[in-house]
Amino acid sequence: MADTSGAGTVEATSEVAGEDGVRRRDWIHIAALGTAGVGGAAVIFPLVSQMAPTADVLAASTTEVDVSQVQVGQSIKSVFRDQPLFIKRLTPEEIAAANDVDAGSLRDPETLADRTLEGHEDILVTMGVCTHLGCVPLGAAEGENKGEFGGYYCPCHGSHYDTAGRIRKGPAPTNLTVPDYAFNGDVIRVG
Repeated sequence: MADTSGAGTVEATSEVAGEDGVRRRDWIHIAALGTAGVGGAAVIFPLVSQMAPTADVLAASTTEVDVSQVQVGQSIKSVFRDQPLFIKRLTPEEIAAANDVDAGSLRDPETLADRTLEGHEDILVTMGVCTHLGCVPLGAAEGENKGEFGGYYCPCHGSHYDTAGRIRKGPAPTNLTVPDYAFNGDVIRVG
């Protein structure tokens, strides 16, 4: 008959514990997980790094334009990310006309100060893409039709923008887009 009191039983374990209490099985688990982590990182890193933009894409993501030769009242066209970029040095009359408009009465309310950088309120930088259907408005060069408000005019569907590039009439829902830009002396860095 078997002893059921439990006084004489000895439990046998197949695991050997060292003096510090770390078992061999624990060490094998740690080594396996560490190897799996390094292997996973070795597989994922090339997949993630191949999604980074190439040098030619990074070069196209910014544009620098020297505005030192742009006279008061003059506009220039450039290209930013394969789209037209309008840069205009506003006359004092154009600045006054833009500031005289109550921004609250506009479809997309923005003041001229909202659309230009502090200290450079006379230079307006906008994307030359109509916000209605992506046409290129006229008015960024001398002699072009500037619409009813003296700014930009999109002849495709009749959107009229004022001297600050704000939509005033027509189907365009928003103002001409002002990209992120900064001045570095007489050079504007867009992007």
